[in-house]
Amino acid sequence: MSGTGRILTAGPAGGVPSSRMEFDLDPPHGVGSLRLGMGVDGTRAALSVFGEVSGSLATGLWVHRRGGVSINPGFSPSGRLDAIELHGSPEQEFDVVRYRDVDVFGLPALDVAERLRRHTTVRVEPDDEACFTAPDLVLAFWRPFAADDDPEDWPGYHVNSVLLAAPGYYDTPAEAARRQAAADLR
Repeated sequence: MSGTGRILTAGPAGGVPSSRMEFDLDPPHGVGSLRLGMGVDGTRAALSVFGEVSGSLATGLWVHRRGGVSINPGFSPSGRLDAIELHGSPEQEFDVVRYRDVDVFGLPALDVAERLRRHTTVRVEPDDEACFTAPDLVLAFWRPFAADDDPEDWPGYHVNSVLLAAPGYYDTPAEAARRQAAADLR
């Protein structure tokens, strides 16, 4: 179900219920109740659906879920949500982050890139070969280094964070001016 943060119930050892969430990346709209273009107050309210909100606009808002995913929204200078970053690891206990059929944190990074290529263009970043983007979707996948031949070295073997951003997020000033001029013509 695209664009939702589905809450599923899971019971860890000891019988204490815990919530499991599946986060569906829905470019260019957002993730679950977090919708690109929202104001700060709406973003804070939407974040609270996922867990306790910490931080401030100055230091960065965060939700750190017991299920393993952390969520960090980014704002434009005008105070609109223009990026959503999710952090995770393959060792997280419950939460799952997906783009269509791609389990972003559960699969090796090379498999994530390969499966994404079924849906869109994927580009390895020239300045950092451990990272890759899906520029048409404004998705960026990060890991601190590449260790594609060592599954035991999870930070380099798996994606550590994914950024979903609004169209234009990476624009140069000239590209932003062209985008604005095109929008003004509509």
